[in-house]
Amino acid sequence: MSASVALLPLSLLKTAQGQPITYNGHLVNCDTWMNIHLREVICTSKDGDSFWRMPKCYIRGNAIKYLRVPDEVIDKVQEETKSRRRGMGNEGIKRRGNDILGRSRSPISYLWPC
Repeated sequence: MSASVALLPLSLLKTAQGQPITYNGHLVNCDTWMNIHLREVICTSKDGDSFWRMPKCYIRGNAIKYLRVPDEVIDKVQEETKSRRRGMGNEGIKRRGNDILGRSRSPISYLWPC
């Protein structure tokens, strides 16, 4: 048997059902349901002994248990959020009479920017 066997991604995934696996790749796109598209993907088996290389991969958000994001990306998002909040001021709050955003006057319904 050859050391390098071409596997169809569907047969690989069906065989891996019920087993923890890890995907490592470059994030191409994501949506509001956390569905993600990866490129240059390396799939690692549960025991860490087997690896599969795929040019691209799509993973449904409801199948994702953990995502590891580089610290630099997290820092960048925090900085962008801070600068956006500083520039927003009170513009993000829409008032209508005594209500904010048309909600009741209960303390829980008041949404103030931090």
